[in-house]
Amino acid sequence: MRVDTAFGVAMRYYLSTVSALTLSLFAASAQADEVVILDDETVDLGEVFFLGGLTPVEAENLGRAVSVVTADEIEARGLSTVREVLRALPGVSLNGANPGMTQVRMRGGEGNHTLVLIDGVRAAGGDGEYYFSGLEAANIERVEVLRGPQSVVFGSNASSGVINIVTRRAELGRTMDFSVETGSAHSATAFFAQRGERGGLSLSLSHLDDEGYDLSGSGGERDGIRRRSAVISGDFALTEDLTLDFTLRRAREHYEYDSESWTPTGVDDYVMDDATLSTDRDELTGSLALNYQMLDGRLTHRLAYEATRTGLSDPGGTQIDTTADVWRYRLSFGLDGAPVESAAHLLNLMVEHQQDTSSMDPSFSRQNTSYALEYRGNLGGFSVQAGARHDVNTMFPNATTWTLAMAYTFADSGVRLHTSAGTGVVNPTYGELYGDIWGTIGNPNLRPEQNQSFDIGVEIPVFQGRGYVDITLFNERLTDEIKWVPLGGGTSTNNNQPGVSTRRGLELSGRVDISDALSVRMSYTYLDAHEPSGSIEIRRPRHEAALGLTYGFMQHRASVSVDLRHVSGNFDAQFWGAYQTLELPAYTTVDISGRYDLTDRVQLVGRVTNLFDVATSESWGYAGRGRAAYVGLRARF
Repeated sequence: MRVDTAFGVAMRYYLSTVSALTLSLFAASAQADEVVILDDETVDLGEVFFLGGLTPVEAENLGRAVSVVTADEIEARGLSTVREVLRALPGVSLNGANPGMTQVRMRGGEGNHTLVLIDGVRAAGGDGEYYFSGLEAANIERVEVLRGPQSVVFGSNASSGVINIVTRRAELGRTMDFSVETGSAHSATAFFAQRGERGGLSLSLSHLDDEGYDLSGSGGERDGIRRRSAVISGDFALTEDLTLDFTLRRAREHYEYDSESWTPTGVDDYVMDDATLSTDRDELTGSLALNYQMLDGRLTHRLAYEATRTGLSDPGGTQIDTTADVWRYRLSFGLDGAPVESAAHLLNLMVEHQQDTSSMDPSFSRQNTSYALEYRGNLGGFSVQAGARHDVNTMFPNATTWTLAMAYTFADSGVRLHTSAGTGVVNPTYGELYGDIWGTIGNPNLRPEQNQSFDIGVEIPVFQGRGYVDITLFNERLTDEIKWVPLGGGTSTNNNQPGVSTRRGLELSGRVDISDALSVRMSYTYLDAHEPSGSIEIRRPRHEAALGLTYGFMQHRASVSVDLRHVSGNFDAQFWGAYQTLELPAYTTVDISGRYDLTDRVQLVGRVTNLFDVATSESWGYAGRGRAAYVGLRARF
């Protein structure tokens, strides 16, 4: 990946400095007899969603549709990649011609309508969407998924929702974790962390070598993925009221894929086995922030800088480099006189400046300055969250978006009603504007897509509070949808469609602890998504269902998890014959995993995906992965 000189020098200096600080803190903490926590008084906010608003939101006060998967669940279910984590969530659909280019669609939106963050930083540079491939689930603290337009907080590309992947942070004292796994793929991870008197530092490392499988389904050579990543993060109290936090992530990935025939006659010869095709991806993200509190915590300030660099290259082919730089200032004020973290009435103000570039057209760089205001109030069992944002763009018309969310909990029953409404925008991509690749000609006159959304739901406690069921109905209307249009003669372009694209449906999720040993989880999504012409939107399954259970035994020294997933009503375009859009075969898969504590510190783990070796396909001509088995060890010190 080509990185501009100034940024490269800065990031090398940043990395060397952070590494030195890490070693210093580890050394200092090793000599300390005890660890002291800075604050002698803490406020328990219950379960907090980091991306619920301009500042964290307590779960019971959040009116938006949200799902969270924790590290404990990831380990219990034997999930190895973020792709696997997301597949079982309501309102979320992962689809792709190959594992290296897996798109995530939320509530029927396009892939670039969902913003992906890693530790609050954009995972993809420039204007691009983030493709899930080998992104590992190891050393992740939690994955948060917020459905519906979130442009007030996150700007463009958050029209359908936001996924925030939160990596592990240092806990009190010293932590050292290791894992290895072999079988259908080989992986290794390590985590080192230390939290001392004034702060903490952590280092996370991972390596994946997955031989893969033949994407063409013809029994040819395997198309694999190799990925390495490292994450350094930390926080430090400079004074009692001033803190610093940072994160730096680097990942390199190589994935292989097969070619598509220009003259196919059917599904069997559309995708051709090809041992020559591969792509290299380089990801670099970083953030640095200062936090300052005044008036005993009633007034807080946060100034942050975030940078993302992404490079994609094919051997002997095109190199595409994208960048994104964000400066953000946030002021938070407790209107009721309480500290920000516990205020019942809170006002947030944000000013943000963003610039992104793409090597698709080096002569252009896009900039926007944004202003956002958010109010949050808690009146007993009723909570409200309202906000607005105005984007001043250099290349597109200025945009104003708004959001409103409310929740009410009935004290006697614990039943919680939640509803939200809002708008979102998605700016055209560099490829849609200026691209000239594979016969597609850019259209510089494209307008941003605009989404309006409304949802309403109810969360019902079940089994005397040992579980819950949540039912949410949603309705979204997308205008100025950008679609690929053939021009003839082997060329094409992109245009804004007239009319409204509709997406409506139902999201169902639930979890219950049947006993101390047995827990059950489930989710279901019904989606009805159509273009303005009335034709069905492709690669958006009408039905997706998941059912899972985890059972612990041998006094919780061992456990087994089983996950069933069903997909049906998924349509895709065929590029042969009459060029029809037809429904792909439905499928149901079963995954199983287990663990056994060999000692208090060492754990034996194993898993089998697609246990019954069911044939699956998410796109015409491309085969899904068959049965795969893995075994490994985890150690914690």
